[in-house]
Amino acid sequence: MTHTPDIVRPPREIIEALKGIGAATVAGTLGHMGIRNPHIMGPVSWNPGKSVVGPALTLQFMPKREDLYGEGEYSDPEKQLHRHVLYHVQAGDIVVVDGRGDMTAGVFGDMMSTYFKGRGGAGMIIDGCLRDYPNLKKLDLPLWVRGWTPNFHTQTGLMPFAVNVPIACGGVTVMPGDIIVADDDGAVVLPVALAPEVIAKAAEHHEWEDFSRMKLKEGAPLQRYYPLHADARGEYEEWRKLNPVKPL
Repeated sequence: MTHTPDIVRPPREIIEALKGIGAATVAGTLGHMGIRNPHIMGPVSWNPGKSVVGPALTLQFMPKREDLYGEGEYSDPEKQLHRHVLYHVQAGDIVVVDGRGDMTAGVFGDMMSTYFKGRGGAGMIIDGCLRDYPNLKKLDLPLWVRGWTPNFHTQTGLMPFAVNVPIACGGVTVMPGDIIVADDDGAVVLPVALAPEVIAKAAEHHEWEDFSRMKLKEGAPLQRYYPLHADARGEYEEWRKLNPVKPL
């Protein structure tokens, strides 16, 4: 079992620009750019109305194998590898865990999650379960998980295996340092190299979408206003002069 050095975090201005862009817009934009499915499927929001954007710290679980794992980790807490991903946490980071979709093991509990929030962690994406729900609910930490269990992380058939390595989470490859955009729609993985183009395309889309939404509420033709037809572009431009673009 190994863990690797810290991640490379994207520029802060990239993260800030993405905070006004929802997961659906990021996913749709990536889809048009050739990334078929960036959505981490399985984990869902347990904090309605919460949204987070930040770089991914990754934790990989594997099926427990007795010659590689022993109860000795509880005689020496530093052998508990799942602790080590939390040691890397900086303000705004998101921990993303390949828990193999397992519903029998609680990756983190109350104390680990409290430590994570205390270090400024933004949220957790867990393809699996957490434990200590009553206390974590009070912690008000943004969470996207499959569910909850009273079992601890290695009680059943899993063992933490590696930190800050490429993982598969909810059917999506997550590289350490990838940007996570998560809200009530779910969690989306955005490669850092594609972020500037996603921001630019989302801003362009945002500019006319407000206008189109207004027209659709008035019962105007869908064919003309979504997507915005070229024949309606002049009408939009006139409206935009009176309604300056709101920053994302």
